[in-house]
Amino acid sequence: MEDLGAGFTLATHDLEIRGAGELLGEDQSGQIHEIGFTLYSDLLERAVRALKEGRQPELDKPLHQGSDIDLQVAALIPDDYIPDVHTRLVMYKRIASAATKPELRDLQVEMIDRFGLLPDPVKSLFRISGLKLLAAPMGVSKIEVGRQDGRILFDEDPDINTQKLVELLQDQPDSYRFEGGNRLRFSGEFELDEQRFQVVADLLDILTRRRSQDDETN
Repeated sequence: MEDLGAGFTLATHDLEIRGAGELLGEDQSGQIHEIGFTLYSDLLERAVRALKEGRQPELDKPLHQGSDIDLQVAALIPDDYIPDVHTRLVMYKRIASAATKPELRDLQVEMIDRFGLLPDPVKSLFRISGLKLLAAPMGVSKIEVGRQDGRILFDEDPDINTQKLVELLQDQPDSYRFEGGNRLRFSGEFELDEQRFQVVADLLDILTRRRSQDDETN
């Protein structure tokens, strides 16, 4: 434990194992022991952000983990690319925490600079993370695409272009159908990884209500 920042890492693990106690109190065994330091930090950050924005913290509402996207492609950081387990976990966390496309691009540049050119699984990981950034604000909870079909699952109140969705269903009824009130199913030939990425990107582009500032500048 002689690396830079090792003391903070050790203290963090100690907090997660034993708990940090009450923030304002004498007890030394608080709720961190029950839920873990990471989840405790996320909950605290959400509450502080809500108070800063003048909102009442929704303490009973589950933490939103973003959209779940499964394209049946290898999307990971290989052991031979970053051998150190801790470093890989840190990079996974940073990629998952990126809130904008520029942040993802900066991470890609940093990883190339530190570890070399990105292997295909890492490229796929970044592409999926980019799709999540597009899907989450639209109220898309899950996207799955296989070799011949796929589905998009929406939240209760999605922010999508419903007119475009209706036009899509009317123009291509054999390929697209809406079922269950919140599920869009589609079929096609998606044998290649690139075909799966493309169909998801195209659908999100069609269904988005507005283009982001980042997309307009590209």
